[in-house]
Amino acid sequence: MRLRDNPTVEVSEHLACSPEQAWALVTDIELPTRTDGELQRVEWLDGVTEVAVGARFRGYNASTQMGQWHTEPEIIEVEQGRRWVWCVGSVDDPVAVWGFEVDPDGDGAVVRQWAKAGTGRSPLAEFVELHPDKEGAIVAHRLAVWRDGMAANLAMLAKSAAAPV
Repeated sequence: MRLRDNPTVEVSEHLACSPEQAWALVTDIELPTRTDGELQRVEWLDGVTEVAVGARFRGYNASTQMGQWHTEPEIIEVEQGRRWVWCVGSVDDPVAVWGFEVDPDGDGAVVRQWAKAGTGRSPLAEFVELHPDKEGAIVAHRLAVWRDGMAANLAMLAKSAAAPV
């Protein structure tokens, strides 16, 4: 596995709620802060308060391996009620591209969260440059961390969707 191949990871979950309810859940940018993942705090920037193309937010992250850092992603695609995608780093050479998707599924909705690693300048890219012989293991580990975070996010969504209103 190589960073230059832009590897992707995806997790999906069936939710016991309408697609509209699922959309409201996945567009809550604070959702991942309520799980045990790296994102600790998040805030909208520039007076924006909802998912829209061009909107930006700041995420404050922490991990025992990487320390603390923040990012300022930009939302680059929105298909209302169905899909939203944000880019970390430059749109032309992203560090990563992340997204949520919602699809109707019988009596509920299927939600997918995915991320694609990019080749933009990042601590991950720098670490790979320092240890090129271990690139596969380094990238696989990072994607596993992302996968675990996504699984926690979707488990939180499933719990929220099942809760009485």
